[in-house]
Amino acid sequence: MKNKLLIVDDEPKILRSLKFLLEENFEIYTSKNSAEALDLFRKEKIFLVLLDLRLKEDSGLDLMKSLLEFEPNAIIIIMTAFSTIENSINAIKTGAYYFITKPIDTDQLLLLLNTANEKLKMIQKISHLEGHIKKDIIGESPRIKEIISIINKIKDTDATVLITGESGTGKELIAQKIHTLSNRADKPFVAINCAAMVGDLLESELFGYKKGAFTGAYKDEIGVIRRTDKGTLLLDEIGEMDLRLQSKLLRFLQAKEIRQIGDEKTHKVDVRIVCATNRDLKKEVEAGNFREDLYYRINVINLVAPSLRERIEDLKYLVPYFIDKYNISFNKNVKGITDKYYEQLKNYRFEGNIRELENIIQRAVLLSTGEYIEPDLLHITTHKAIDPIDDASDNYIKIYMGESMKEIEKKAIEFTLKNNNQNRKRTADSLGISERALRYKIKEYNL
Repeated sequence: MKNKLLIVDDEPKILRSLKFLLEENFEIYTSKNSAEALDLFRKEKIFLVLLDLRLKEDSGLDLMKSLLEFEPNAIIIIMTAFSTIENSINAIKTGAYYFITKPIDTDQLLLLLNTANEKLKMIQKISHLEGHIKKDIIGESPRIKEIISIINKIKDTDATVLITGESGTGKELIAQKIHTLSNRADKPFVAINCAAMVGDLLESELFGYKKGAFTGAYKDEIGVIRRTDKGTLLLDEIGEMDLRLQSKLLRFLQAKEIRQIGDEKTHKVDVRIVCATNRDLKKEVEAGNFREDLYYRINVINLVAPSLRERIEDLKYLVPYFIDKYNISFNKNVKGITDKYYEQLKNYRFEGNIRELENIIQRAVLLSTGEYIEPDLLHITTHKAIDPIDDASDNYIKIYMGESMKEIEKKAIEFTLKNNNQNRKRTADSLGISERALRYKIKEYNL
């Protein structure tokens, strides 16, 4: 099946000649202006574009920006009769794949388009593979089956969901699964990382603002919540949201209406809220860092994303997935890993969970020169538990070969705090350090 190619030029003769030259290898669409080109690009789902830099009343660079906003994976080749270094740099900076001058060398153009076409096929394969994991959670372990079962029970309700778990466990993937299985699946799914923006910026991003509401508010912005109307909004790292904004979020959850910054009117919005965090929000409530009423409002359904250590049997599904993904990305043909090195992965602790596994496999595929991944390419240290002297005792912690001193120190502090019912003075005395040093360590290790 031929890939689609859109040619945009305001000279009909050039359009005809290029179409004649390229129609054997591509399904050709032509346009003489920006509006028509953008419409064709969207309707026909075109990913490859040959675009003139200067159209009669339009800028080719402006059109390219619009095309890339709609489809970031599109490959756009700029043509021009006015070649300068400045033009070339501007085109590449704006997102052009390549810059070619008129009169066009047909051999050069054919070679360039064939190269772009191969890159496009690779991008499409990766996008398809990425789309697969977004639509489905990989694994057959009991913990994963339990999560899927709960999702199926609550998918079509409006109940707020709190997803907790360590970093790298796929909390956003679980949120996407809730959305794609729900009756909101054909509406927007939007994820906002609350840790990535400070209070005022996050507030304006979520709730929007009126023109002139503050310095820099040059136009009305409706905000993410209204843009997600009828869909699902994931508030990732909800534990990082400041208390003032927590109060405003609570009002929205209770009333289902929002007010833009600087506006007098309120707007009804129908959005399902899913929250995610790697923090213990109950402890954050006790510490005064998170509103108790908001905690109970978002924690109607609690899903715990299991660590990879708790679902290690899913390696047999995850490893081939990541190998396939990076085979495509790096143009490799790695078939897999041997049973021996699969056992090595099974005995690894994966403190970074699935994200760490992906990084390990990505590096191994990139460096691999054979059909199977060799042990030295995994770059991991198997963690073997050191057996305690008295298995019946509760007065020890397990440490593992290969663990850093920081990991061991964190465990020791956490364990001693727990045994002293969080009493910091007794904990500091037990560890032989000052209370001030203990406070510093608690903050350093986010305990």
